[in-house]
Amino acid sequence: MSSTGLRVPAPPVWLRWLPAIYVVVILLLEPITPVQWPVSFLLIALPVVAAYAHGPAFVGAVTVFAVGFEAILAGTPCCAGRAVGYIGERHYVASYISTALVGALGTILAASRMRRERTLATVRSVAETAQRVLLRPVPRRLGQVSIETLYLSAAAEARIGGDLYEAVPTSYGVRLLIGDVRGKGLVAVETAATMLGAFREAAHDEPDLTGVAHRVERSMARRAEQLEGNEVAERFVTAVFAEIPDHEPVVRIVNCGHPPPLHIVGDEVSELEPTDPSPPINIGVLVGDSYHVDVAPFSPGDQLLLYTDGVTETRAPDGTFYPLLDRVRSWGPLPPQELLAYLHRDLLAFSGGTLDDDTAALAAYRLPAEVPDRSEVAG
Repeated sequence: MSSTGLRVPAPPVWLRWLPAIYVVVILLLEPITPVQWPVSFLLIALPVVAAYAHGPAFVGAVTVFAVGFEAILAGTPCCAGRAVGYIGERHYVASYISTALVGALGTILAASRMRRERTLATVRSVAETAQRVLLRPVPRRLGQVSIETLYLSAAAEARIGGDLYEAVPTSYGVRLLIGDVRGKGLVAVETAATMLGAFREAAHDEPDLTGVAHRVERSMARRAEQLEGNEVAERFVTAVFAEIPDHEPVVRIVNCGHPPPLHIVGDEVSELEPTDPSPPINIGVLVGDSYHVDVAPFSPGDQLLLYTDGVTETRAPDGTFYPLLDRVRSWGPLPPQELLAYLHRDLLAFSGGTLDDDTAALAAYRLPAEVPDRSEVAG
């Protein structure tokens, strides 16, 4: 924890203990080496070893210890037959001076490292805050729909990316969005923010799902016109818009160039491929913004899994892609929370713990209709 209250990642345990291990190795080598091979000279590097994981005060103390320990080893007969007179021999004096100079350098390096760690902690804190604003927590239940979300960043240091999701309760039912910005860095983050803002407004105002897609397309196109250079071409988003009406056992989907959602009905798992694919968002100005709605049965007990291509493009160490459909089928029926937990663990295990792309997923489960109370029925 830094003085500003930010959490600075702690170095690995082995790195914190490396200076002590280094000294032990020197002690083991010193008795078995000839007098003309003074292993104690290796202590010159001890302050730099300590600078990898400790602060400047600790490095300064290690420097004093290293100089004193060199003098002790130089004046100890030990197993090599040294005389006490070696303690003031000119080569050893040069070693003391060199250790002190390296210690000063190690102290500077340690201070510089700590400043960089505090800067990184600040950047991560800002990224986490932006992530919470951009992908705000989705309620676990919206009407008769239970919802769970998953977001995995490809790099631990980068807590934010271009994958996005949202769920909004409206008078037309629960409306869902999942998308993937084709771009990286701050451009992708800004595009995702524009997309989410447009969807959150349009979801309440537009009576049909194609209207939502058109509204989002117009907002994205206006934003793209303000850009210069090639960034305009990079700011398109593949997305799936979904609508689960409150009183109809169906789900309506507009697929804008995105991987097809999975429809889970008990042990049956199928892909909801679009019959007429719609163009990605912000490409409609080039190819025409004609959006098509597909309707599929979605009864109580059914589940919808929306995901980005970071899931299906996850690779095993041998280069094979993640078989999402087969994996979900093998797990059997699971509630949303367990489904995404299985998916999380399985992606990490399949990839060997290394993800090459950001990953987002959203599971929506239509709850069984609530049974009315007997008194309500009698009334």
